[in-house]
Amino acid sequence: MKPAELARETGPILWRRSLGWLALLAPLFFISYNFANQYAANQAQVPSLMLSWESAIPLLPWTIIPYWSIDLLYGLAFLLPRSRRGVDRLGLRLLTAQLICISCFLIWPLKFSLERPELTGVFGSLFDLLMGFDKPFNQAPSLHITLLIVLWACFAAHLRGPWRYVMHVWMALIGISVLTTWQHHFIDVPTGILAGALCLWCWPQQRPSPLLLWQGRIKPQLKLACLYLIGSALFGCLGWYGFEPNTGLSLLLFWPSLALFLVALNYAFVGATGFQKQGDGRLSWAAKILFAPYTLAAWVNHKLWTANQVAANEVVPGVFLGRKPNRHEIQRYLGLVDLCPELPVTLSSHCHYKQLDVLDLTPLTPEQCWSAAKAIDSLNPHCHSPLLVFCALGYSRSSVALMAWLLLAGHASSVEQAYALVAKARPQVVIKPHHLQALAELITTADFKAYQRHRSHVSQQNQQQRKMSAVQA
Repeated sequence: MKPAELARETGPILWRRSLGWLALLAPLFFISYNFANQYAANQAQVPSLMLSWESAIPLLPWTIIPYWSIDLLYGLAFLLPRSRRGVDRLGLRLLTAQLICISCFLIWPLKFSLERPELTGVFGSLFDLLMGFDKPFNQAPSLHITLLIVLWACFAAHLRGPWRYVMHVWMALIGISVLTTWQHHFIDVPTGILAGALCLWCWPQQRPSPLLLWQGRIKPQLKLACLYLIGSALFGCLGWYGFEPNTGLSLLLFWPSLALFLVALNYAFVGATGFQKQGDGRLSWAAKILFAPYTLAAWVNHKLWTANQVAANEVVPGVFLGRKPNRHEIQRYLGLVDLCPELPVTLSSHCHYKQLDVLDLTPLTPEQCWSAAKAIDSLNPHCHSPLLVFCALGYSRSSVALMAWLLLAGHASSVEQAYALVAKARPQVVIKPHHLQALAELITTADFKAYQRHRSHVSQQNQQQRKMSAVQA
């Protein structure tokens, strides 16, 4: 978890709010889960999705204890958040888990295909109790695993010291137990992990929910969204029609299918904030899991395109334009302005960092140019030199952002001059007419002119103070 997510909340337990959520979630769980079970049981034929090697998974009766323990942890989790937002985020994540999994159970019912032998003793009694409620349906994605991911994130954000390590071990046992109690087939586990990550992505702890950003506040890029949606459909079809029961490797293709679907949502509705890049340069854990196939492809693409090129070029003294820096390259800079929300960066301890959400292959708006120019200027290149402005390749997004700052700082008196400076330093840049138009609109705005006058006035005052200090010395 990120440092912001690990900040311990203080204050009393919000009993009323927590109990209110449990009063909603508990009946919903039993009613919806039973309904999905009965629906599957009434079908003439319910398929199973079992890989050939799964028969080697042993039945370990004692693991029924960690399996059952998730019910206790479900209730205890509401004692941990000490803010209304924290309680509500947990409740919304658990509610979303229920909605996602039950929908999948109804759309695509599956059945567990192994016959569990009769068990005796305490463990046998616990299995009998479980079978009185749970039938061999409701398989993929595993609701048990989906809830586990949500609860794991909650406990990890609030526990410290030895208890944190104990929690991790116990949560891992719960995850393993869905297989060793013969409750689920293997495919239910990774799909459950993805469903759990999706719940965390929908309701991040620190940022607004992507579900609440679908209000037209971004300019949709429908052409790119459709292309990613087509890619998602292709991967999904290949995964489905290429299924081979011995290994089931084709099922891995559903992962990039989901990743590309979410990327399409970002381009159509959510915007670059959907990648959930944090203030430390990394993606949230949920985004890491969900977007991993896309992130890997974007990283490979950025490496291939810039393989034989200089990582960054100095445009004006102390200010560089370039590609996303690696762990070693980043040590050279005191300031970073990041316009690459889809790829994480590992920051050094001495680095001052600004991050702007701009989707790849999309034209910057005048508002984004203005935000970028102020972000670069706020780092004060004189104090944080060398400073790097970067995106994935250092060709387009970052070059337009730097041009905006060159105009703001007076290094260029026109858009054409700013373009000439950038293109001379880094000839690979790709500046299109719509970029030039956005910059031309920016420099005519009242805010830009007022900021420029204020900046010039402050600069003159600083020069006078330095002269006076030199005379006194």
